[in-house]
Amino acid sequence: MGEKKWFVLWTAGGKEKKAKEYLEKEIDRMNLQDVVSKVLVPTEKVYEQRGGKRVQKERILYPSYIFIETEEPINPELEYLIKGHLIPGVAGFLSTRNSQDKSAKLTPIPLRDDEVTRLLGRQDEQAENPGELLVEFEKGEQVKITDGPFTGFTGTIDEIVEDRSKLKVIVNIFGRNTVLELSFNQVSKVTKS
Repeated sequence: MGEKKWFVLWTAGGKEKKAKEYLEKEIDRMNLQDVVSKVLVPTEKVYEQRGGKRVQKERILYPSYIFIETEEPINPELEYLIKGHLIPGVAGFLSTRNSQDKSAKLTPIPLRDDEVTRLLGRQDEQAENPGELLVEFEKGEQVKITDGPFTGFTGTIDEIVEDRSKLKVIVNIFGRNTVLELSFNQVSKVTKS
């Protein structure tokens, strides 16, 4: 049994999670669980504003790639499974030729230790991170208040405080401009018709 290393698989864009599912099912079916330790599609949590509501979603950190921890040299059954295009959406290993000869066999390249540390460290960091908010607001933009005592009022963004997920919005109340501090999820963009 060889030492476990991380390898990179190429996938079709947007098919990373589905390809990971297929690969894990095939690993189980072929009883290769002792050969393959982990299959990973690194993601991060992000938030978007949709219709005045804050929506959480996952964004893939490395589009078109899956990471797999397995023995080196790679088990022939696993290599055939991946190189034989038996997993939908998986094109093969990130590979290189060991010589200048164009007919030489392509061999999968394991990730370096520093790359693995960065990859796994970032994945751990994302698991602990509550997620970042994708700010889609701009200073001077018109917004409608959708929550709180001023629901229904329209105002202009004066300041964006990203680290606190707040906006300072100027609203005309009883003929006077008043600055309100509102959460990102308390407003929605005014759609121009």
